[in-house]
Parts: sequence; C-alpha cells; structure tokens
Amino acid sequence: MMTFADKIIHFNTHIEFHGTLPGGIRMMNPYRESETALAASTAFYRKYYDDRNPRHLILGINPGRFGSGTTGVSFTDPKRLAGKCGIPFPGPVTHEPSSEFIYDMIDAYGGPEQFYHGFYIHSVCPLGLTIKGLNGKETNYNYYDSKELQNALMPFILDNIHQLISMGFETDVCFCFGTGKNESFLRKLNAQHGFFGSIVALEHPRFIMQYKSKSKQDYIAKYLEAFSSVRKEP
Repeated sequence: MMTFADKIIHFNTHIEFHGTLPGGIRMMNPYRESETALAASTAFYRKYYDDRNPRHLILGINPGRFGSGTTGVSFTDPKRLAGKCGIPFPGPVTHEPSSEFIYDMIDAYGGPEQFYHGFYIHSVCPLGLTIKGLNGKETNYNYYDSKELQNALMPFILDNIHQLISMGFETDVCFCFGTGKNESFLRKLNAQHGFFGSIVALEHPRFIMQYKSKSKQDYIAKYLEAFSSVRKEP
C-alpha cells in the first residue's frame, strides 16, 4: 500500500499542464526543470510523509519563484529546507519571506515533524506562474490575476484538487492561505463541487510579512488556534 510520500512524489513527477496560457505568462515546473528540486523535494517527502496517517490540506495560491518554485516543497525556500528540515540543497540559497513566516509558525507548533504529521501544504494551482515585464524581468503571477488565465487553468485546478482528495487527505476541513481572492475562489469552487465540509481561511504569509510584520506573533497565534481544532499527535 502506498504511503503519502509515494503518492505525493508520484503526483509531482507526473504533473503536467496541457492547456494554453495567455501571452507573456510562463508556468514553472521544478520537478521537470531542476534535478536539484526533484531530489530535494523527494528527500523531504520521504522524511516527513512516509506513512499512511491522515492529514489535513492547506491550500495556498500557487508556488513562488524563490520558495517551492526552487525547492519543490510548498512555502519552503532553500534556507529553511536545509536549516529547519535538514534536507541539503546544493543550489542557490534563496530567501522567501512567506517561508520565513511559515517556519516560525511551525517552530511554535512544535517543529516540522510535529506539523507535517498532521498537515500537507499545497496550492490551488500546483505549479508556479510568472509574467515577463517590459524590461524582460520575470515576476511572480497569481492564477487569479486575470480572468483569461483563470479560465485557462480551471481544468488543471479542478484536476489538482480531485487528485489531492483521491490521495486520502481529510476532507472535513480545508485550510486556505489567503483571505481575499484565493479564499473567494476556493469557496466558490467548493460550493459548486462539494470538495470539503468547510474552509478555514487565514491571512496569507506574504501579506503578513509585507504589511503586518510587526504583528507577526499575533498571526502565528491565530494560525495555531485554527490548527489546534484538528491537531494530531505523532
């Protein structure tokens, strides 16, 4: 019988987008584009998910360039992957503020082993997106930033959630990172398809670090309170 590690790694190594994206938008697939990301993420999931314990889903927006777009692990930049999770990363050591917040929260929860025993962080859109500006520089882009993009991604997003549920994750509660457009989109999708019993939305780590950093500890406390309702002990 497959473990969650087996299922997640299989999902990652087989994920592929077959649609057409609007002009100027690129999709990042670290599992196909980077042997380093594939090896590091595989080691991560073998370390923390090599069991059959039920877990709750946390869905963010879509991967960013310097976090899971680099490591293949949601909200985990190379600095945190090595320093907090003990997984070597021989590539560039990038820093993502969202990852900093998440691992401060995970430390407060009890550490990675404790946290990942009960939760799996993923995204509504499982692969990252970038857009190229007039200066030729790529920046992160969100699946909901244009209606055309959202429509193009809809079959991909629906298939992503169906596959997550088929892996055996809990469906009574789904946690959502983002209390704006991501929450609105996920609630509408859930109302149409009945994926989850309820959705609990939390402010997105990027929003907290960019606009509310002085209140970071308050938001960590809010996260911990929300997660306490479904907490599982190893």
